Amino acid sequence: MQIRNWSIGCAALALAACSGEAGELPAASEETSVAAPAADIAVTGEERRILAFGNSLFAGYGLAEQEGYPERLEAALRGAGVNARVIDAGVSGDTSAAGRQRLAFTIDALETPPDLVLLELGGNDLLRGLSPEETRANFEAMLGELRSREIPVLIMGMRAPPNYGPEFQQSFDALYGELAEEFDAQLVPFWLESIYQDPSLFQSDRIHPTAPGIEALVADTLDDVQAALPAAE
Repeated sequence: MQIRNWSIGCAALALAACSGEAGELPAASEETSVAAPAADIAVTGEERRILAFGNSLFAGYGLAEQEGYPERLEAALRGAGVNARVIDAGVSGDTSAAGRQRLAFTIDALETPPDLVLLELGGNDLLRGLSPEETRANFEAMLGELRSREIPVLIMGMRAPPNYGPEFQQSFDALYGELAEEFDAQLVPFWLESIYQDPSLFQSDRIHPTAPGIEALVADTLDDVQAALPAAE
C-alpha cells in the first residue's frame, strides 16, 4: 500500500486517534463480547474467538455499547456466515508499553485462548513522544508472547505524521511491516486508511470515528480479518 502525504488535519487525527484518559487495565471477559445476533443470521462451524486488543479505537470511545469496532466486526463476520465472537479488550489511553503489561493477563483470564488476536496499538506512543525503538521493543515482546502461545496475529498498523521528520516517520511506519514479517503475522498497513481523509466520519473531537466511520473501517478490514483467521480444526 502506497503511503500518501498527510494534511495537518489528518496528521492530528492519526496522532490522537487512540487518545483518551487511561483507566484501569481490566482483563477481557466473555461478557465483553457483543450479544448474539438475531436467529435469522445463519452461521456455520465451531465458534471462532477473536481478541481485539488495543486502545480507544477498539474501546469504542464516544459510541454506544454496540457501535464499537469489535462489536460491529463480530456482526459483520456473523453476517458473512462465520460463527465468530469478538472480545473487546480495548483500553483508552493505552500505549504499546501498557499493552505489553496486560497482554498475558488478558489472555490468561479467558476461558480458552483466542483463535486470533487483532493487535492495535502505537498511536498513543506518538502522542507521548515515545521513540520508534521503544514502540518496536514493546511490539516485539507482545508478538513474542503470542508466538509462544501459538496464537495468530493480525497487526492493525498506524502511521506517523510528516511533522515528526522523515527519519522518525520512516522508522515508525516501517516497524509494523518489519515486525509482521519477523513474527509471521498478518498486517493491515494503516487500518484507518479508508476514513482518515473524511472528517464527517469522525466525532466532533476530530479524533475518534463515528458509528458510520466504524462501519466503514469494518467493511474495509473484514476481508483481512477473515484471511487471518485460521481454518477450524
